Order: sequence, then structure tokens, then C-alpha cells
Amino acid sequence: MPAPSIAIVILNWNGKALLERFLPSVVRYSPGAEIMVADNASEDDSVAFLQEAYPQVRIIQNPENGGFAQGYNWALEAVETDLYCLLNSDVEVTEGWLDPVLDLFKRNPEIGIIQPKIRDLLHPSRFEYAGAAGGFLDRFGYPFCRGRIFQTLEEDLGQYDDTRPIFWATGACMFIRKSVFRELEGFDADYFAHQEEVDLCWRAHNHGHQVYYTGESAVYHLGGSTLSNMDPRKTYLNFRNSLFSITKNLPRKKAFPIIFCRLLLDGVAALRFLLQGRLPHALAILRAHLSYYRQVRTMLRKRERVKFVLKYHEATSIVWSYYVNGIKNFNILVKD
Repeated sequence: MPAPSIAIVILNWNGKALLERFLPSVVRYSPGAEIMVADNASEDDSVAFLQEAYPQVRIIQNPENGGFAQGYNWALEAVETDLYCLLNSDVEVTEGWLDPVLDLFKRNPEIGIIQPKIRDLLHPSRFEYAGAAGGFLDRFGYPFCRGRIFQTLEEDLGQYDDTRPIFWATGACMFIRKSVFRELEGFDADYFAHQEEVDLCWRAHNHGHQVYYTGESAVYHLGGSTLSNMDPRKTYLNFRNSLFSITKNLPRKKAFPIIFCRLLLDGVAALRFLLQGRLPHALAILRAHLSYYRQVRTMLRKRERVKFVLKYHEATSIVWSYYVNGIKNFNILVKD
């Protein structure tokens, strides 16, 4: 069986400096892959830079800044390779990073999405916030990773060098079959950015596809290049979009009790921000809920007629485990 064809698609918005810094590793270490930059209507000279410095890189120019979700939806309409690699513009790849992923896809046709190991570029010995060693959810829809729970990042000591199923793969470096992406009709553009990959992977599970992590492939992520963890808009999008995913991807009798619990838990999170003197973040949580309630009917209409995966969580409450029980290590929180 021939190796599947693959396109590495980097979404860019006013990111010339990031392209200058990180594109060289992608070009150097991705033999056989088609490399593309999808430009989200940048106002800097990103496109001119690419045309001059990297004529071999295909440029896809989106009509406007549609964020991560719509930006990729537009770009991938014109990409016909068997596999897509959605790669952030602030990721440094490593020699041989593609081989384990391509081999895993080739040997396992039931796998639809794969994530490599994500290390922190600034602290290379530890995992990076955005995806670490694969993503999971707790019962209330809060995301966490092997190697990262809330703001606590583990050192990479080889504890996650395996290959195994996960629940969600990070959008910082996500490999997905073209057939799966199109079956799912891409990302939900209403998310704009943040947690759209959680929703996509959740829908993939509901459609019967598997999501995997492989520690045999590793990349380094700078992180925070679009919205840092200190930006209230990131808080707003994360809290709101998490509620969207619960509503869309669970049966109603399960979704709405969880939404009620989230109203209480998110209120506690807002109070914590207030006590820390971070009023904009507390207000961002309030705005997230108001936006969700305005759009809840839209999200309900997006629910698909599929067999919902009911075992979506790997922990009951990471809030309780982390802040009350002091558990900050994945292997203690989730015992295989």
C-alpha cells in the first residue's frame, strides 16, 4: 500500500516574524509533504515574504480573518491530499516527525486524527500547555492533558512516550484524514478560535472514528502567539466554546444537568479571578455565559443524528481534584 499523501497547512494572520522563525524547520524536516500557508487576510507583508523567500510553498489567501475555525475551513476546501496536518505558525518541528504519524495512519484505517508530543519551546524539557501528550475531558467538559492540568506542566521524563487513544488532539499540531474532516464538515465556524478542536474530535468520536496520540513524534510549541493566557478574550472563548461542545455532543438529558453545574463551577472560577484582582477575566466568564445562552438554540440545531459517545470523560472533576485534593499529575489523576 503506498504512503498517503499529506499537506502541512499553516494558518497565518499577521505572522511574518513567526514564519521567518519557524517555517525553515517545517521545510527542512518534511520531505514529501506539500507545504501550504493559509493567510487569513493579513495586513502585514507575510504574503510578499513567502512569495520571495519560499516560492515552493503554496499560498492560500482567505477572503477575511475567519479565525482558526473558518480560516481552516476555507483553506482546506482546495486541498486534496489524503491527510492534512494543521500546524500552528509558532511550532518548530523535528527531524523524522512525520514518519511515526504516517505509519500509524497507514496501519490503522480506523484512526481519523493523530497528535504528536507537544513540548514547550521555551522550556524544552517540559510539556506545552496547548496539547502536551494528548487531551481529555472531565465530566463537566473541562479539558486537560496528559502532562498538563490547568497551569501545571509536567517535565517530560519519558512517561508519555507511548502510542494510545486520547479524546481530543490539539489544533496546534493536528493530523486528520481528509475524508474525516469533510465527513464532519470541518470546524464549527461559530467557535472562531479555542476549543474548536475539542468539538471536532468529539464529533469524530460520535461518528465512530478514533483519535490517537503518538509519543514517537515530537514538536516544540511557542504558544500564546495569537492570544496569551493573560488575555480575557481567550478566557471568554474557552469558557463559551466549552459550553457549546457539551450542548452539541451529548444527549439532552445529560447535557443540561452538566450545563447547570457549569453555571455554578464557572461562577466559582469568576470569583477566584476577582479575588486575584483579575476583573477582566471574571467579566469574560460572565460574557461567555451570556453569549452561550443567546446561542443555545443555534447549538441545539447543530446536534447531529449520531450515536453519542457517552464515555467522554476520564475524570469526574479536575477542579475538585486539582484545587481540593492537590492532584496535579495526570498519572495520579487517571490510573490506567
